[in-house]
Amino acid sequence: MTVRLYDYPLSGNCFKVRQMLLWLGVDHASVPVDFHPGREHKSARFLAQINPLGQLPVIDDEGFVLRDAQAILIYLASRYDAPQRWYPADPKLRGQVAMWLAMADEITRTASAARLHDALGYTHLDIDACRRGARAAFRVLDDHLAEQHAATGLHWLAAAPEPTIADLACFPYVALAGEGGISLDEFPALRRWVWDFRHLPGFVGMSGIFPAGPA
Repeated sequence: MTVRLYDYPLSGNCFKVRQMLLWLGVDHASVPVDFHPGREHKSARFLAQINPLGQLPVIDDEGFVLRDAQAILIYLASRYDAPQRWYPADPKLRGQVAMWLAMADEITRTASAARLHDALGYTHLDIDACRRGARAAFRVLDDHLAEQHAATGLHWLAAAPEPTIADLACFPYVALAGEGGISLDEFPALRRWVWDFRHLPGFVGMSGIFPAGPA
């Protein structure tokens, strides 16, 4: 059976799931949802049959329907990643991953919202509050990455030698921050992390986040 992904190509949260499915080699099919301008995710049919919260992404894996990007990443890594690279079994690493998944929600609430305001015309949002919140979240990320690298030489959010779903969860709306009027100039460790992530083998990206070219 093929995993069905209810998808919008310009969504950073949908990107997370598409990229994870590709990295895990899971057969999948995209079910396009007209998020903008059609707002199909808020339609009566979508709310009744797909996601009562009116949000993307959603997956359907052989009848198992799951919403929320971070929850989907946990599920996919738990089911399809036998080596447990993306969601390590070590309890301390899992705790760290969970902590950064919560940060991914904060980044969505702030940096993604700023992007919705600037790029998709969601003018009802408090853009100044969104940008302040995003910069505060980015400061936490930047400080952590810099301190962890200085202490251990590790480059990723969890104290693991390879990226985990924590990095994938936080990545897109950091990389797309400029589309919400938020510069990464003051966050050098975060810029390096984005560069490293874009250079991972098999990275496909999305509009606004392109794969790194050859060295």
